[in-house]
Amino acid sequence: MRYTFGPILSRRFGLSLGVDVNPDTKVCNYDCIYCELGGAKAQGALKNEAKTEDIVAEVRKRIEIEPSIDVITITSNGEPTLYKKLGKLVDELNKIKQEKKLLILSNASTIADEKIQKILQNIDIVKLSLDCISKKCFKKIDRPLEGIDIEKIIKGIVDFRKRFQNELVIEILVVKGVNDKKEEFEELNRVLNMIKPDRVDLGTIDRPPAYGVQPVKMQKLLDLSSELKNIPVNLVYKKEYKQKKIDFTKDEIISILKRRPQTYEDIEIFFSTQSKKNLKELLDKKIVSIKKIASVEFYCLTPLSNPHSI
Repeated sequence: MRYTFGPILSRRFGLSLGVDVNPDTKVCNYDCIYCELGGAKAQGALKNEAKTEDIVAEVRKRIEIEPSIDVITITSNGEPTLYKKLGKLVDELNKIKQEKKLLILSNASTIADEKIQKILQNIDIVKLSLDCISKKCFKKIDRPLEGIDIEKIIKGIVDFRKRFQNELVIEILVVKGVNDKKEEFEELNRVLNMIKPDRVDLGTIDRPPAYGVQPVKMQKLLDLSSELKNIPVNLVYKKEYKQKKIDFTKDEIISILKRRPQTYEDIEIFFSTQSKKNLKELLDKKIVSIKKIASVEFYCLTPLSNPHSI
């Protein structure tokens, strides 16, 4: 298969069938220092674009073979929104996706373009990258093509969120010594509360990067996550991360969830057996509820619940 890969079990989106609109050579308008595809000079256009009908025919075949797929993920050997026939591809995939969700993974570089916004409106889950807010940090980590401006990107995402009714996920990838400062995350928190995404995925380098940069430790990632307030944050933990289990009272659990909803993985890593029992009691009393956001389950305070009833 040339244009599809997987399906791959993603912790963030479920069983995902990848659709690569540019499988032959990397073409991206960023040259991110952490890119797992390797370094390449930033470019603004794809060459020898694939035929939409060829991509769709292959996807249709894969769906027949693997009907249990949760999401069809539009990606690229670079940036998928550079594909000029993206609008047509989205329309055709929506016709054949059945009950599956359509997802796109984009670096957000083109989101200020109204044509791109209109295309992305027809996708079930849009995941946009936003690693930095300051211009200096943005240029250092994402190394964009000349003319791409972080302020325009931020305004584009805010405008897009106002018209987009489906699920919006923002991804932040943290690189040691680059975007791991508290001040940068305070600015990210300010902007994210303007955007109001459904979910933020926060992670660090876990595959060989394009350039000689390092991941942050998981404790650092956890500390930075506490700067993101009033937003569901999905921490992308490394498998080997160990943490002492903590005993939380029911009041403490309510206090935690008020500030930051917790994923199932958070609960498994941090909550002691007693904490889990307390959480279950809160669930039984409907003070806490489980909300599914783009295939990830979060424990949240139930709206209009009365915490004093515990």
